[in-house]
Amino acid sequence: MKTMTVESNQPALQTARHSGKLFYRINEVARMTGLKPYVLRYWETEFRELSPDKDASDQRRYRPADIEVVLAIRKLLYEDRFTIEGARKRLREELRSRRDGAAAETVPTVGRSEKAGAPVPRRTRLSDDSARRLDITLHRLRKEVNDLINMLSA
Repeated sequence: MKTMTVESNQPALQTARHSGKLFYRINEVARMTGLKPYVLRYWETEFRELSPDKDASDQRRYRPADIEVVLAIRKLLYEDRFTIEGARKRLREELRSRRDGAAAETVPTVGRSEKAGAPVPRRTRLSDDSARRLDITLHRLRKEVNDLINMLSA
């Protein structure tokens, strides 16, 4: 079986990255990915990595990163023939390995240091539970910020 990356055969991902749009509605994502909207909604219940924000009118707003996750799930389920549980585990492994690769890089210092702005290696690694709580908190904050933006632009 020929292995392909999600990006190598996905014009939808290229469209999402280069269209200049920050958000896409569920019907646009469905059209771009060849999936039905109800499938996307179902996957949101099965894959915690897929949780698009909602706007003030409760419409889903998919970012290009969300579309990337949708395409990865579609590949795992439809091309690689994983079960939902197997796809869930594989997706988490892939995202964890990406995150661990990013954690190995250095980050700029936020507080005081001997040299201002000197890179400091990340020392702590979040447990799955801590990462999940952080994701939930960030999701709530993002939703609140989006609600504020919507209220100000109305």
